[in-house]
Amino acid sequence: MDTRSKHTVEKIGGTSMSRAHELRDRLFMREGKAEYGRIFVVSAFGGITNLLLEHKKTGQPGVYGRFANADGDTGWQAALDEVADAMRQAHRAVLDDGADIAAADAFVAERTHGARSCLVDLQRLCSYGHFRLSDHMLIIREMLSGLGEAHSTFATVLMLQRAGVNARFIDLSGWRDEEQHDLDSRITSALEGVDVTSEMPIVTGYAQCLEGLMREFDRGYSEVTFSRLAALTGAAEAIIHKEFHLSSADPNLVGAGAVRKLGHTNYDVADQLSNLGMEAIHPKAAKTLRQAEVPLRVTNAFEPGDPGTLIDDAPAEKPAVEIVTGLEVKAIELFEQDMVGVKGYDAAFLDVLTRHGVRIVSKASNANTITHYVEASLKTVRRVEKDLARLYPSADVSLRSMALASAVGRDLGGQRVLARGLAALEAADCEVLAAQQPSRAVDVQFLVPRDRLDAAIAALHGALVEDGKEGRPKLVA
Repeated sequence: MDTRSKHTVEKIGGTSMSRAHELRDRLFMREGKAEYGRIFVVSAFGGITNLLLEHKKTGQPGVYGRFANADGDTGWQAALDEVADAMRQAHRAVLDDGADIAAADAFVAERTHGARSCLVDLQRLCSYGHFRLSDHMLIIREMLSGLGEAHSTFATVLMLQRAGVNARFIDLSGWRDEEQHDLDSRITSALEGVDVTSEMPIVTGYAQCLEGLMREFDRGYSEVTFSRLAALTGAAEAIIHKEFHLSSADPNLVGAGAVRKLGHTNYDVADQLSNLGMEAIHPKAAKTLRQAEVPLRVTNAFEPGDPGTLIDDAPAEKPAVEIVTGLEVKAIELFEQDMVGVKGYDAAFLDVLTRHGVRIVSKASNANTITHYVEASLKTVRRVEKDLARLYPSADVSLRSMALASAVGRDLGGQRVLARGLAALEAADCEVLAAQQPSRAVDVQFLVPRDRLDAAIAALHGALVEDGKEGRPKLVA
């Protein structure tokens, strides 16, 4: 790829992609003209990946889930038909020309037919005792994921070409590719011969590679592709376009007039937000950009004139709470009277959590008690409880549903966040079950009843952001 001019690498999420027709005029083009020097990495249209894999929030199985539990059943084929219908509806919402719609229809038919053939053949093969379907499930998951990104990328290129943009389809999904590539070579070979000064590459968020992105990142793979592409090509900036600004709280909880756009923060804050389920960017993707010295910007895709929020390594100009957020957690508490002075409890507890794939959000301990605040299903947490009870039969293992509200900022030094936060929660009649302030002064955590999370966030935002020393908050759309 010709990188003689400084360019940006920009990512668009699935929900925004479903409004690609609007983005054509607001983002891909400026004042009716193509603006080159930009590489776009796109996700599947909204809802498509849920249908291909499983619903991200409810867990309802898609093609992958039904195929994994098929046991000779063909219900997954009906699910694949549903995906094909949803894909056709999605590209009809962004394509106007009949020839383009026909081309996109043909693309969907070819890809879904190919996937169906692969799955049928694999199902037949694994009916023999020498072959195990479980050995191939990760590959199947990756193949199905690639269908969604390839489709949205192809449709976007058609839309842009019809508008006079010299857009180029860059398919990293490895479809019918007989060669094996690691991620770097997959990207560099696909971009060979591309001149960003006169072309607009539209790149699939999924990249098939030897590393197997889903093994480590599962559905966070598109940000890994995005960050690696930005690092490899020496981008001047990496930009993530969302449907909203990265702001001081959820405007639905505290009011649109109360939140303020962050404007500038650092990767440390981004990591804290990721830990709380409010990902500005996947931590591993952030690491790639940070090490390559590529600054990250998060913008509102539908406000192209707004610079959004810059994320880099710069320290805060002055201490302040920048954002208040939170999530529902489950507290797993291990109490053992004889724990004090004995080593091994921590390691054993972590081993059980790791074995069950439980994500730890926070932790607290004292002489005879270890509590992990985790994000996991009740079913999984019950399994952890049973393993701990079996491992320590004389211990008291308890579970409790809670919520964790957190105030985050690059520098909270001297802000008395813990004391002010406790006072605000008391005034809002919000019981505090636990609270902790790590020594690095980048976040303060408040554990509250699960049904009081929204009220806690609103109270903390009012006291720590709206009543802060910087004056009234800037309005954010």
